[in-house]
Amino acid sequence: MPVILLAAILFSCGTAQNTETQTTADSPSPTTGQSDVKDDVSMKDVVKVAVASPDHTTLVAAVKQADLVNVLSNAGPFTVFAPTNAAFDKLPAGTVDDLMKDENRETLQDILQYHVTTSSFSPEMLRDGQVLGMVNGGNVTVSVKDGKIMLNNSANVVASIRASNGMVHVIDGVLTPAAK
Repeated sequence: MPVILLAAILFSCGTAQNTETQTTADSPSPTTGQSDVKDDVSMKDVVKVAVASPDHTTLVAAVKQADLVNVLSNAGPFTVFAPTNAAFDKLPAGTVDDLMKDENRETLQDILQYHVTTSSFSPEMLRDGQVLGMVNGGNVTVSVKDGKIMLNNSANVVASIRASNGMVHVIDGVLTPAAK
C-alpha cells in the first residue's frame, strides 16, 4: 500500500510539473523591457531614482505616459534634469493635465527628452556657458555662479544623485524646448 501511495504522489507531482511547463510554454509572454528587471542590490538607474522620490511623482507619471520608462532604464549613460512636483506646479494651470492626454504624447515626449542628454555629467563637470545637446535635438545652456548651477537661466540644480546609468540632477523648474 505505501508503494502505491508513493507512486501516486510521484506521478501526480510529475504530471503537475509537465502541465505547468506545457501551459507556460504555450502562453504568450508579456512584453517587458529593462525597467522590469528586478534588482534590489545594485545601484538604481535614473528611472528608479525618480520612482523612489516622493518629490517626482508628476515626472514619473509623465515618463510613463510618454512611454519612455524602458528607454531611460537602459545602460545609458544619461543625465536627467528631473523637475520636482513643485516645478510642475509652477506651470500654468491645466498644462500638465493637457500634456498627459494621449493625443499630446509627442509633445510630452519632446519636453521630457529636452530634460535628458546622452552623457553622464556630474555637477563638477557642468561649467558656466556650457551648452548641452539634449535628446530632443535642442540645447540647454548651463550657468554657474557662486557654485550654483542653473539651466537656461530658469531652473536651478538643487540636488544631484548618481545612478547606475548616469546622473539625476533635481531641478526646481521645467525646461521648455524652443518651438520647432
